Amino acid sequence: MAGNTNAKILIIGCGISGIAAAVKLVKAGFNNIRILEATNRSGGRIKTGTLGENIIELGANWIHGPSEENPVFCLARQYGLLDPEALTPENQGMDVGGYPPWVHNAFTSSGRKLNEEDISPALEMFAELLYESSQFHIQGGEPFASVGEFIKSEVQKRAAEEWKDIDTATRSLRHCVISNLLKVECSINGSHSMDEVGLGGFGLHKTLPGLHSTFPGGYEGLIRSLMLELPAGLVTYNQPVHGVYWNNTKQKERSVLVECNDGETIAVDHVIVTVPLGYLKKHHSTMFHPSLPLHKLHSVQRLGFGTNNKIFVEFDSPWWNADCQVISFVWEDEDAMLDQVPDIRRSWLKKLFGFTILKPTERYGHILCGWIAGHESEHMETLSDQEVAQAVTQLIRRFTGNPIISPKRILRSQWFIDPWTCGSYSYLAKGCSEQDLDNMMEPLPPKGSQSKPLQVLFAGEATHPYYFSTVHGALTTGWREADRLISHYSSTGQSNSPKS
Repeated sequence: MAGNTNAKILIIGCGISGIAAAVKLVKAGFNNIRILEATNRSGGRIKTGTLGENIIELGANWIHGPSEENPVFCLARQYGLLDPEALTPENQGMDVGGYPPWVHNAFTSSGRKLNEEDISPALEMFAELLYESSQFHIQGGEPFASVGEFIKSEVQKRAAEEWKDIDTATRSLRHCVISNLLKVECSINGSHSMDEVGLGGFGLHKTLPGLHSTFPGGYEGLIRSLMLELPAGLVTYNQPVHGVYWNNTKQKERSVLVECNDGETIAVDHVIVTVPLGYLKKHHSTMFHPSLPLHKLHSVQRLGFGTNNKIFVEFDSPWWNADCQVISFVWEDEDAMLDQVPDIRRSWLKKLFGFTILKPTERYGHILCGWIAGHESEHMETLSDQEVAQAVTQLIRRFTGNPIISPKRILRSQWFIDPWTCGSYSYLAKGCSEQDLDNMMEPLPPKGSQSKPLQVLFAGEATHPYYFSTVHGALTTGWREADRLISHYSSTGQSNSPKS
């Protein structure tokens, strides 16, 4: 592919999809490539930090489905970034359907620790309904627009039948557990409410086999390893892009003109846009000239993109069981099955469904990771560190019934107010279909145009047809767009510029 050296390619964004595209293009012989990154770092929504002396993940957390089919797992293994347990056939062979079989400790808002029999009937019913929700994309005929509406309606019906002989207090508690599980799903999907997640498209997201695994040295180790495969100086940091002028007739040789915030203009043959969907939603009208075609624009607007944040809390000693992996907080006033709070300023913390526990303890000590999604999560970002620490401390004391528990330190992510992400990751909102995902990945100009092809290409997790919201989805879309260009030049046999 050495004949392609003259094609000038610009990649906007140095997250994993942009890096993946660059690595593949460089290996194919393209040497006129540049990445523009708005921030001072590589990695995008992969962001490793520290809490005290411990490594924590402020962004992407797990390899979801670490198995042979997962390219993130394969790269991490190749670079030697994983624990031995993650490499075992047993770990790779576990098909958990996206829901690892974690050990729970559950507490109520009156300070009571729940037994397994208190929560398992609700867990089982909820799991059944999630599975049923995922089938409508195959069979059609969904009775509601959203997953939330379907689940709440079905719980009401089934509980009236299956739990009719249970006392009122127990039945009420089970409904409260359902509220907690809806909040968990908000974090998994990155949505404000499950009432905003489309029922018809819910099952389009695919999972891979393998028990979720983490990077002992931090997820950014994967980014560093990939960056080593690129020539030095290929990335320009702190260089936001202001506009992408495609179908540009002023430039005779290059059909795309990219304008940076600092005034620099760059004429190129191809641009690969890898910015998050949240950024596209906010800035598409000023970023693209001419504007995005209507079908693509409508898909950008229709698709969901929400906020899911983490609050890390470190303790000197644990107040949870040694085998515990997840702590759930069940509010006893939420038997109406709520996944959003009526007064965000006063009750934002009710959206935090609980904590996952960083394991192994020998590596992390006693650190919990709290999860909070939606507008409540966005409000949390506006508060001071001290306000968040006080609120979380009071919450834990209330649910454990222990008035003297005090965190050692706290750290939280803030993805919504980050101007370059505007949230966390994508989901299929009400009214979305596979066509929207196809539209997201379609290059400009659209099919049927007489203009030079492949002027603007699109990559990133929100452009993957079934691995959206994941790192492996983002990675493979970067490869996909690189392959699109490699294939284009292979088929045309041209070396200087794209065909007309």
